[in-house]
Amino acid sequence: MSDLLLTTRQDAITTLTLNRPAQRNALSRDLMAALQRELDAIATDKSIKVVILAANGPGFCAGHDLREMTAARSHDDRGRDFFAATMRECSALMQTIVTLPQPVIARVHGIATAAGCQLVASCDLAIATEAARFATPGVNIGLFCSTPMVALSRNVARKHAMEMLLTGDMVSASRAVELGLINRAVAPDLLDSEIASLAALIASKSGHTLKIGKRAFYQQLEMPLSEAYDFASRVMVENMLAHDAEEGINAFLEKRAPEWQDR
Repeated sequence: MSDLLLTTRQDAITTLTLNRPAQRNALSRDLMAALQRELDAIATDKSIKVVILAANGPGFCAGHDLREMTAARSHDDRGRDFFAATMRECSALMQTIVTLPQPVIARVHGIATAAGCQLVASCDLAIATEAARFATPGVNIGLFCSTPMVALSRNVARKHAMEMLLTGDMVSASRAVELGLINRAVAPDLLDSEIASLAALIASKSGHTLKIGKRAFYQQLEMPLSEAYDFASRVMVENMLAHDAEEGINAFLEKRAPEWQDR
């Protein structure tokens, strides 16, 4: 396991902690590779029901490692291959978070900018401290946040997303709640307990049901209304035939706690 990324587990909840504090957890290619490996392993582990994405140090994530990318300009191709590989690996990582069977909760403190803001937007849920701030500031350095735009525009209304992208201005945690970028902002001393409660609540559900629901949620978002209802209806039918749906309904009718088998 790389020391760039720390992995801890408590019951059915796994926490992945970005660990480049001095660099504000900038997404170097090595850090992205470490995170990709852990997520790939988690995807096949049915005993894990929730993933928390956290970070050490004063900030959550400052985006791509600009020093690493600038160093690549010394290559014969002025860094083209390196830049392309970086964007390809980052895009794959963000899509892995979205397609991961388990829900992912971002634990945000300090800043989450550029690809760091993209990381937050890619997670299924996000809880932040009241002091957290968000931005897609690439425009300020002549580099439009085109890849962060993909995740941002799928979470925030179009004009709000465009304002963030065109101005590069910082957005407060309270404003990020209003925009739909994060679920809520809490006092710093309440962040861990808030996330622990949310993660435990989700982990108490059937892992099989969570997987079905998360996958269907993102798939139907891209469909026309009638197609989405047809698709969701088919999902509901298959879900109804699953063991945990039968067990959950029986438990409800019998006024007892369900015993999930995650199938």
